[in-house]
Amino acid sequence: MAPSIGQCAVAAGLAWLVATEVVGHSRPFFAPIAVVICIGVGLGQRLRRAAELVVGVSLGIGVGDLLVSWIGTGAWQIMLVVALAMAVAVFVDRGTLIVLQSGSSAVLVATLLPPSGTGGLDRMVDALIGGLMGLAAVALLPASPSRLVTRHAAALFGSLADVLRSTAEAIERSDPAMAAAALEAARGTQAHVDVFRQALETSLEIARLSPMHRRYRSRPAEYETAADPLDHALRNARVLARRAMVALDDGDRLPPWFTGTLRELAEATLLLRDELAEGREPKRTGTAVRAAASRLGAGRWGFSADVMNAQLRSIIVDLLQATGVERENALSALPPLDPPAQP
Repeated sequence: MAPSIGQCAVAAGLAWLVATEVVGHSRPFFAPIAVVICIGVGLGQRLRRAAELVVGVSLGIGVGDLLVSWIGTGAWQIMLVVALAMAVAVFVDRGTLIVLQSGSSAVLVATLLPPSGTGGLDRMVDALIGGLMGLAAVALLPASPSRLVTRHAAALFGSLADVLRSTAEAIERSDPAMAAAALEAARGTQAHVDVFRQALETSLEIARLSPMHRRYRSRPAEYETAADPLDHALRNARVLARRAMVALDDGDRLPPWFTGTLRELAEATLLLRDELAEGREPKRTGTAVRAAASRLGAGRWGFSADVMNAQLRSIIVDLLQATGVERENALSALPPLDPPAQP
C-alpha cells in the first residue's frame, strides 16, 4: 500500500496547488478528491477510474446545476436530483464509480454548493485536474511493476505447490483428514488468483504510463501467458484434493506413482515461479513437468483413482501451457491411456 499512499498524498497537494495557483479556483476540493479516487490503494484500472471519475463528476454537477437552478433545494429535490443523475450515468456507462460519483456530486450541488455562475464548469475542471495529477503521480512516482507482479505471482505459485504437496502427503499417509485440510486450503486460493490478476493489470498500466519503466513493457507477457493456465491448475488441484479425500475415506487403492508425480509437479511449479521472476524462458520448468508426466502409469484403478489421474493429466497440461507451450504440444507430453476394459 505504501507507494499508492505516497502517490495519493503528493498528487493531492499538487492538484490543490495547480487548481488554486494556476487555474485560479478558490475552493477546488474536487481536485484532491479526484486524485484519491483515481489512484486509490487498490490495484488496477486507474486509467478507467480517472475517466469514470471525470465523467461522473461532470454528469452529477451538470444534472444537479440544471435541476437545482429550476426547483431549488430540499428533501424531495435531493431525491429527484440523485435519481436523475445516477440514471443518466447508468445510461452513459454501467461502471460503479461513474454512477456513484455522479450521485455524490449531485448531492453536493443540491446541498452544500448551490449553482452560481461558472461554478459547475469550475468543478468539472477541478475533477479533470485531479484525475490528470493522479495519473501523473502513477507515472512519475511509480511502484516497481516488476516487484509488484512478482510478489503476487509468488503467492499464487506457492499456493498451488502447497496443495499438491499436501495432497501427496495425505495419500502417502492414507490420512483423509489431511486430504480434507488440503482441500480446505485449496478452496481459499481463488483470492490469490484474483489479486495476481489485479497486480498484473496494474504492472502493465504502470509500464504504459511511466517513462521510467518502459523497458518492462515486454516482461508481463510471460505472466499473462501463465495467468489462465495457473488458474485452471488450481481449480484442477481442488478437484484432485477433494477426490483424494473421498478415496482415502473409502479406503480405495491408489496408484503408487501418485505421490511422486504430485511432488514433482509441486517442485516444477516453484521452478516456474523462479524462472519467471528472473526473466528467464521457463525451459527447465517444461523439462521438469514432462519428467513428471512420464511417471503417469497406465491401467484402471477404480473410479476415484481414474478421476485423480484425469486431474493430474490436466494439471500437467496447465503447467506446460503456463510455460508458453501450445495446448496440442502439451497434450502430446501425456502418455496414452489404456482403453477401458471390454465387458
